[in-house]
Amino acid sequence: MANELMNRFAMDPFFDTLARRFFSPTDADNDYMVNGNLKTDITENDKNYVMKVDVPGVDKKNVHLAYQHGDLALSIDQERDSEKKDEQGRVVASERSHGVMSRTYELPGVDRDNISAQINDGVLTVTLPKAADSHEDSGNIEIQ
Repeated sequence: MANELMNRFAMDPFFDTLARRFFSPTDADNDYMVNGNLKTDITENDKNYVMKVDVPGVDKKNVHLAYQHGDLALSIDQERDSEKKDEQGRVVASERSHGVMSRTYELPGVDRDNISAQINDGVLTVTLPKAADSHEDSGNIEIQ
């Protein structure tokens, strides 16, 4: 019966994930790198764009930002290791994972030289000041 239910919704990602979590939940279900989600909020006012992206557990050295030709490119390259031991300290499971995610956001008319970025409490905040005359310089953005 469970297999029929899971097969019935195989083409719908929501039901596929829901069925998988219900019948065999794992810690990976909560891992954004496995699920492929970069939850993003972008607000705009007269002076700038402010982008906030959830990046829990990611070190800033694994986050790469670049602005070029009106597009902000975000990529994350994250590796994880986990090891489980029994009562005697012997390793019973050792797992390694590597995930790469990237997104590009179209944000034209930005003053490239004054873009700032920081990670605080698992949230990447990027402030992109607007410019009347955009300098289309390309290059990486340092995360503070």
